[in-house]
Amino acid sequence: MAGHSKWANIKHRKGAQDKRRGKLFTRLIKEVMIAAKEGLPNPDSNPRLRVAIQNAKGANIPKDTIARAVDKGSGKDGTTFLEPTYEGYGPFGIAVFVECATDNINRSVKDVRMVFNKFDGNLGTNGSLSFIFDKMSVFALKKGALNEDDFTMEMIDANATDVEVDEEYFTVYGTFDAFGEIQKKLDNLGVEVESASIQQIPKETVLLDLESSKKVMRMIDMLEELDDVQQVYHTLELTEELVNEL
Repeated sequence: MAGHSKWANIKHRKGAQDKRRGKLFTRLIKEVMIAAKEGLPNPDSNPRLRVAIQNAKGANIPKDTIARAVDKGSGKDGTTFLEPTYEGYGPFGIAVFVECATDNINRSVKDVRMVFNKFDGNLGTNGSLSFIFDKMSVFALKKGALNEDDFTMEMIDANATDVEVDEEYFTVYGTFDAFGEIQKKLDNLGVEVESASIQQIPKETVLLDLESSKKVMRMIDMLEELDDVQQVYHTLELTEELVNEL
């Protein structure tokens, strides 16, 4: 699990430092709209909406902006989004998993395929990377005054599979099915979660030299810049040298 934790935690820190704040806001607001459209507009009775609002607040999106997104998503004239995923291989055999939210599936597949082709990659069929990634629950929260040992035991009690600690954050991992139980435990503890999500965590990562890694990341960045793309997961090993370059 250590390799998975390192990958996910570096991705979390990268996201927190993302210069493309506009894209991040758009992604989070779109998730609020989708959640409100799919279920009740009340976060108390709509778990997905509760998590989406929580993540939006964690990114410091204003409350009135979030409220408008809920109203727009729950309205009869709200946009209906499809949530396709695309799987394939980028340069040097790096596996890439793309999650989208789109009102035009033809546009999204065209745009994603264009990026794969530009970097000599190829799209596969849905499920072709299921043996490479684990679908996992991931929660990130600031350590604050929490006791590391006590908090870890509470998370294990909630069926978390791993808790990673660094200078600022706890990152909690669990199976896909454990999401609700972990979230409930965190709510009961009264801690403020900065982000909560279901992520595709690679079982193993691939170590490349710096120049090759930078080429892969150019592809990842181009995918993340697409309007319809919500998340991109990959098997590239994010070394400290590469993170510093980024």
